[in-house]
Amino acid sequence: MNRWLFLALSVFPFAAGAVVIRDDVEDASYRIDGSAFPALADMPGEGHGVLIAPRWVVTAAHAAPMEGMGARITINGNAYDVERVVLHPGYRRMPAALGQEALATGNPSRIHAFLATSDDIALIRLATPVNDVGPVPLYRGAAEVTQIAALIGKGATGNGAVGQLPDAPHRTSLRRAYNAITGGNERYLWYRFDPPPQGLPLEGVLGNGDSGGPLVVNDHGTWQLVGLGSWITAVPEHALEAGFYGQVVHNVRVSRYIDWIENVVRTNGDAAR
Repeated sequence: MNRWLFLALSVFPFAAGAVVIRDDVEDASYRIDGSAFPALADMPGEGHGVLIAPRWVVTAAHAAPMEGMGARITINGNAYDVERVVLHPGYRRMPAALGQEALATGNPSRIHAFLATSDDIALIRLATPVNDVGPVPLYRGAAEVTQIAALIGKGATGNGAVGQLPDAPHRTSLRRAYNAITGGNERYLWYRFDPPPQGLPLEGVLGNGDSGGPLVVNDHGTWQLVGLGSWITAVPEHALEAGFYGQVVHNVRVSRYIDWIENVVRTNGDAAR
């Protein structure tokens, strides 16, 4: 219960975490060096984003730092001051009362309904450009569903049999897992954490602390950003807990927001990839 309270009030059941993995695969198989995806941005404290232009990071709106708070974002080991945070006009902050209701009833369905109608995306302009990391291109197609995508994060971990570890730190080692995108609508793409033997060899899901983290597909050797970790629906027997087989992760559908992203970046004299 305490796990869900933190998550519900944070909006996303994964407000701090790495990747939750299969229970029959060694954790070492999921761990990667930072050089495998240097464009990963670490938000202050927890949460992630992705560098999409030398001075711009895209993330989930609920994971974005508060503007004017002296926030710094780390990319490839270097810290950058935040100059500006731009929330999508369709983003809605979840009322705390919904989290309290879920705790009281054991039913998070009203949280899910609320999150499904929110545009959970934000752009962050850095005070200085990133010169040692190439920005990640945005996926511009409409064929995300059925593709195999990689999810990357360094927050809380665990495995599908026991769920996310209750006391796991929200920033740990960098991990990468893979999942098949199984569905989507205009705002979100989603994938399901399938148990062995159905799951992919390195199947997994995001954990607490991975809000805003990247979901990417490999197009002819180039990683393209298709989604940003946003929220989950859990299995009925673990309705208020995260990380179990069967849960579904909803990711912001980046292709929907291309025009908005490019307009915001362009009006500031920059260009997104």
